[in-house]
Amino acid sequence: ARSIVNAVEAKTDINKVEDQTLIMADLSRKALRQVESFVTKLLEPKLGAERAAALAEKLSQGTWTHDYPILPGEAQDLGLPVSTELPKAIRELMTLYPQPVRKQPSVEYIPLPYRTPGNSKGSPSNE
Repeated sequence: ARSIVNAVEAKTDINKVEDQTLIMADLSRKALRQVESFVTKLLEPKLGAERAAALAEKLSQGTWTHDYPILPGEAQDLGLPVSTELPKAIRELMTLYPQPVRKQPSVEYIPLPYRTPGNSKGSPSNE
């Protein structure tokens, strides 16, 4: 979402930006505000209003990509109250839900509209 907003804001002539891109930027701004508000509410009880708002902004405004793991040490450095201690019962529960090993990135950029040869409608081909 942040990248879409940044792209539109970098344009010098907004009249040359496609309507669809402007709509996506508007939706992106709304999504960023919603996420920031929700994260603030989650953090407020532990961090207080001011610290929660500042951290929520950093976490929700595109500082990292979606596939960037914030490890416990970095989370603690950010001021998040995290712990790596898990009760034995939780560890046992987690063994029941193994995660598949990914051989491809978890986030992939596909430019829009996504077209394949012989498909001019802007949607992926089922071939």
